[in-house]
Amino acid sequence: MSVEQSVMDKDILERTMAALEAVLVVAPEPVTLKEFSAALDFVARREIEEAVERLKDRYEKGRGGFVLREIAGGYQFATKPEYAGYVRRLFEDRKNRRLSRAAFETLAVVAYKQPTTRGEIEAIRGVNVSGTLQNLLEKDLVRVSGRKDGPGRPLMYGTTDAFLKVFGLASLDDLPREEEFS
Repeated sequence: MSVEQSVMDKDILERTMAALEAVLVVAPEPVTLKEFSAALDFVARREIEEAVERLKDRYEKGRGGFVLREIAGGYQFATKPEYAGYVRRLFEDRKNRRLSRAAFETLAVVAYKQPTTRGEIEAIRGVNVSGTLQNLLEKDLVRVSGRKDGPGRPLMYGTTDAFLKVFGLASLDDLPREEEFS
C-alpha cells in the first residue's frame, strides 16, 4: 500500500467517524450497523465497523464525559459512571421546576379540551403556546395524541398519566367541572 493511499484511508476513516458521531448525537435510540450503513451510504460496512470500534476506543480512553456503548443490538453514547450524578441532577431539577401561569393555563386547556391542537389552544389563550407546549411535553404532562384530519394535519395534544399523578387525580373525570369555576 502506498503512503498516499494510507493517508487517504485515514482521511476516510476520520470522516466516517465524524459522520457516525453526528448520527449518534441526534439518534434517540441505539443505532445499528445496518442503520449506519443506510445513513452513510458512501462507506463500506467493514469501514463502518472499523470506525465504530475506533470511536469506542477513543471515548473509552478519552477524558470526555461519555463513552460509546453497544446497547440492544446498536450503539449509543452513554454517560461515564463518574459523571452520572451531574446528569441526574440536571434532569431532576428540570422535572421538579414549578409551572408558570402560562403553563398552567395551557395545561388546563389541554386537560379540558383534549384532544386539541396548538391552534385551538392559541385561539382560547390568545397567545403563542409553542414554547409552553414544549415545556409541558418535556415534563411529561402533555403528549402528542395523534393528528387532526384537515388542512396540514396538525398534531393533537392530550394529558398523560404523569399529569394525573402530579395533580392527584384517578382519572380525567376527577377534574373540577367547568361550572364549578364560577
